[in-house]
Amino acid sequence: MFERLKEERLTGDPAKLVVGLLAQDRRLLVQAQSALVEAFGDVSIKSPEMPFSFTNYYEKEMGPGLIRQWVTFLGQVEPEQLYDFKLKSGQLEKRFRGPDGRRRVNLDPGLLSLYNLVLASTKSFAHRVYLREGIYAELTLMFQAGKFQSLAWTYPDYQTPVCQEFLSHCRKELLADIARQRTGGNDRLAPAS
Repeated sequence: MFERLKEERLTGDPAKLVVGLLAQDRRLLVQAQSALVEAFGDVSIKSPEMPFSFTNYYEKEMGPGLIRQWVTFLGQVEPEQLYDFKLKSGQLEKRFRGPDGRRRVNLDPGLLSLYNLVLASTKSFAHRVYLREGIYAELTLMFQAGKFQSLAWTYPDYQTPVCQEFLSHCRKELLADIARQRTGGNDRLAPAS
């Protein structure tokens, strides 16, 4: 579980943890969300579920008819926690492996700031920045002209109206968190020791 930080320890730009979930059925999505709540705290916003029909990349391992959903959590996180969120998400994915060892849930953590969405990845590519120990950061979307803008490498599901609307709600929540923080509240989260 995550515990609240003291204001004086906050150093990075305000960000929200966003996790993309991918699974073959709703039961697994619900179970994965419960595991995420145990790890990261209460969910504050969920996107609607949508069919994942943009690529067959995951079908060999996870099967056909995949469902995509995104969630975000109460409070804010430090940007340098992206690495830790990716490691924890990978551990949670292992809890849902099938009897044959195949992954049945995919969890993609990212950080939403006022300016962009950065996803964590275990795969190297020209547009990804190495963090450490096999984890990379990818600038996936930029917030410009009042909306999230895609880049040449942005995944198609992150370009959909469902995702864009979800991220807009998350950004509004982040703005409200920042306003509360300025008036004396503190909504940042950090991993428990």
